Amino acid sequence: MSAATLPPPPAGTWTSAPTTAIRRPRPASASGPAVLVGRDLHRSFGATTALAGVTLAIGRGEAVAAMGPSGSGKSTLLHCLAGIEPPDRGEVWLGPDRIDHLDERRRTAVRRRRFGFVFQSGHLLPELPAVENVALPLMLEGHPRRRAVAEARRWFAPLGIDGLEHRLPGELSGGQAQRVTIARALVTTPAVVFADEPTAALDRTTGREVVALLVQAARTSGAGLLVVTHDPEVAEACDRSVLLRDGALAAPAAPTPAGRR
Repeated sequence: MSAATLPPPPAGTWTSAPTTAIRRPRPASASGPAVLVGRDLHRSFGATTALAGVTLAIGRGEAVAAMGPSGSGKSTLLHCLAGIEPPDRGEVWLGPDRIDHLDERRRTAVRRRRFGFVFQSGHLLPELPAVENVALPLMLEGHPRRRAVAEARRWFAPLGIDGLEHRLPGELSGGQAQRVTIARALVTTPAVVFADEPTAALDRTTGREVVALLVQAARTSGAGLLVVTHDPEVAEACDRSVLLRDGALAAPAAPTPAGRR
C-alpha cells in the first residue's frame, strides 16, 4: 500500500494518567503550536561536549530529520528530548508540560504513555507474534489483552502488513519487522515518535518504503516525528532537517523537498 494513500486506523479509546509537571502556554513552531520543544540543551560526558546549547521545536504532525556526522550529538539530542537522559542544562517541554526535571520514574511514565520509538533493530520480542508485539505497550498500561490486541490489529492493513499478525519476528523480513515496529510506536497514539536510524539495516528500496510509511503514519495520527539519520534520502522524506556538528546546530532548520508541499 502506498504511503500516500495510508488511511488512519479507527480511533482508539486509550487514556493515560496525567504526569505531574510544570505547565505553561505552548510555544509556537513553524508548523503551528509545538508539541515538543528542547530549549538551550547542554549535555557533556566527562570532558566531551555532546550538546552545546541546542534549541529545537517539533510541531504536531511534523517530521524533522536530525543529521550530522558520527559524534555530532544527534543521538544525545534524541535521548534528551525523549526523556531517556536529562540534559545538564536547558529545558524540555512536551506541550505545556516541562519534563526534563522529572525523576526517572516519571520520565519512564512519559516515555511509555506519550512517546513512541522506532529503532534500527526494532527490538521486537522474538517469542511474541507480531500483533502481540504491537499490543504490548497497551497491555503494559493495564489495558485488557483482548482490547489491546484488537487495537493493534487496526494498524496492520494501513501499514501493508495485513495477514502477518501471527508471525513471529524471526518469520518476518526486515521491512516487515520495521513496519510492525512502527505500528507498536503508534498504537498508543503518542504525542511524539522518535526514530533512531530506522532504515540503517534495510536495503535502499525497502528503507525508502518504510520511512515514507513512518512519516505518513505519524502525520496522519498527528504525532510529531524526530528521525535521526545519516541518509539524505530519509531526510528528504521529512518536512525539514537540522544539521548538527560538534553538539550544536550547524545551520538553520531547512525545509526538505518533501517539506515544500
